[in-house]
Amino acid sequence: MNEEELIEYCLSYPGVYKDYPFDETWTVMRHVGNKKSFAFIFQRHGHLCVNLKCDPIKADFLRTLYTDVQPGYHMNKEHWNTVNLEGEIPLEEIQDMIEHSYHLTQPKIRKKKSQDSGEQ
Repeated sequence: MNEEELIEYCLSYPGVYKDYPFDETWTVMRHVGNKKSFAFIFQRHGHLCVNLKCDPIKADFLRTLYTDVQPGYHMNKEHWNTVNLEGEIPLEEIQDMIEHSYHLTQPKIRKKKSQDSGEQ
């Protein structure tokens, strides 16, 4: 997966846009509703990488399973992983990690007050 394919894949999720808050070297994928980031795409040591949010237990498991998954570069090491996309991780696994990050950061659905709550 190259950078353009990665960005297009992230944009295939609903309510997502790309941003360049630092400069053109980092592409950040965000939710429209809350502006939270779920993927930071950048080059590091000549490799295409992406920072993805992850449940801490799953993050630790993925780091054990794949040498190309490391604690998040410039991120909270407990909740973010840096994934080297040029390594040996299967495409389906990378897509699952992106989806997991997307769901962890997506806007919360607000419940409307019930008409039956006794309000008059």
